[in-house]
Amino acid sequence: MRTFEDLPVGFAQTLGPLHVSKEDILAFAREYDAQPFHVDEAAAKDSFIGTLIASGWHTCSLNMRLVAEGLLLDASSMGAPGIEEVKWVKPVLPGDTLRSRMTVLESRPSKSRPTLGLVRFHFDMINQADETVLTQTNWVMFATRDAEPFTGEDRTMSAATDALPASMPQREAPPVSVNPYFEDLVIGETEELGAYTFLPDDIIGFARQFDPQPFHVDAEAAKHSLFGGLCASGWHTASVWMKHMVGYRDRIRAHALARGERPARLGPSPGFSNLKWLKPVYAGDTITYRTTVTAKRASASRPGWGLVFHHNTGTNQHGEEVFSFDGMVFWERRD
Repeated sequence: MRTFEDLPVGFAQTLGPLHVSKEDILAFAREYDAQPFHVDEAAAKDSFIGTLIASGWHTCSLNMRLVAEGLLLDASSMGAPGIEEVKWVKPVLPGDTLRSRMTVLESRPSKSRPTLGLVRFHFDMINQADETVLTQTNWVMFATRDAEPFTGEDRTMSAATDALPASMPQREAPPVSVNPYFEDLVIGETEELGAYTFLPDDIIGFARQFDPQPFHVDAEAAKHSLFGGLCASGWHTASVWMKHMVGYRDRIRAHALARGERPARLGPSPGFSNLKWLKPVYAGDTITYRTTVTAKRASASRPGWGLVFHHNTGTNQHGEEVFSFDGMVFWERRD
């Protein structure tokens, strides 16, 4: 089992391969990112991309699976505080075979916990043609060689969350515009996307597919981890944000069609930065997701489109922010 000391600067490894089928792409997208270019081959031909592609969050989750199987399950991994940056360089297509090239960039002992160390990784995910499809940089926590076993607080589903709904009631119409094009978006405007309760079976089901670390798949083992209880994979938390963003956009689309308007289209996202998993999302937690437009500019490479920048958060039932990131997306212009 690798510990912090076994991951020096310069350590490199290629993880995989992993084949991605059309069924894999459709299954993930239908659950978390049901945009037309992820779920409908015919609609994808008329989209910004022109063909069916995997969700970017699916690509991140697949990279997580390669990292878990190739490194973390045989190491003293204690989770990750977040992701510095992800770039979706090239779409993942049905039939692609993916590998991930991992390199250790930095490592340092934790100042607050002497028995933990932090390792900064860079990942280049490549397809069968050696084309880069994703780049990712982030820190991961590892126990040191002489660390005593962790005995975390016994976290169980809180009775206080039992009465909370799995999703919040949706407003009848979005407050800014029933059909916002790029020009209509207001910088600083915050929208509530909805809420979701993370139940044990959902946490375990996602983790078995993409992030099978013990504290995500085994409630008993999780009690003896740094987290002290079963908690959701960070990529699960992020994918549910995407699910609620798509649901929010679907409601806007429905209102536009009801008024006889053509809905404004969104294109893909080039990537994101500053993703932070600020607190664990435990079984029974209800997370409310929000998004705020922070900036926008016309696209120099895509006439008729603009780039919209947004800050996104997730807050638990105690009012604690557990998740945040800065994203960007191509947005159709009115003209």
